[in-house]
Amino acid sequence: MQLPDSTVRAAGRSAWIAAWAGVILSPIHALSRFATEEGREDLESSSRFWAEPAAERVRPLLDWADPHTVYVTYGKGWLVLILAATVCAFLVRGTRRPHGLERVAWPVALTGLTLETVSVAGDYYTPWIDESFLFIGLPGMLISLIGSLLLGIALLRRRYRPRMTAWLLVLSFPLMLVLSELVAMGAAALPTLFAWGLAGRAMAADSRHRLVVAGPAPAMPRAGRTSTGAPE
Repeated sequence: MQLPDSTVRAAGRSAWIAAWAGVILSPIHALSRFATEEGREDLESSSRFWAEPAAERVRPLLDWADPHTVYVTYGKGWLVLILAATVCAFLVRGTRRPHGLERVAWPVALTGLTLETVSVAGDYYTPWIDESFLFIGLPGMLISLIGSLLLGIALLRRRYRPRMTAWLLVLSFPLMLVLSELVAMGAAALPTLFAWGLAGRAMAADSRHRLVVAGPAPAMPRAGRTSTGAPE
């Protein structure tokens, strides 16, 4: 796969920026959902202690249109962020020579990420929100969690750097439960975003990663002869 260094660096940095953008988007998107009729029930969870005072402070970000429009509009932003993480994950896979558990885990993890990306597009860019979540989002989430756990374990065993990427993948399920309870389900994507954001930042800074992605270096002429084979 021939990719220029600039493309790899841009993809890695985009994933890192997407992770931090998710920190900003997740509470705003959660507040916009709480303002909808179907989302008011979520305020009975432990997120209520922060959501009500926060909604008062950021009111201009929530009342510029009807609640459903605001919620769907902010939801569209998740596609860009998750797509950046998914592209980065595929590029990181291109830098690896997997074997054993890692060889099994990569297809599962990448399939889950791809399904989650498609699900977000269906959730916020089509009128079939419920169908997209039920038939694509839920299976994608389950596959992604299984794949993340397996891949995280495999990367830890092979001493992958940065180590935090592997740990975030291993802890995806408990972190998802905590963030879903304290913020909203959208925030459950943050561990995945940061796992691949950290990997992307490392990939952008490490020339060894780029060389693998870009393919083998051209063969050098043997010492003592020119490229045409004549003696120097």
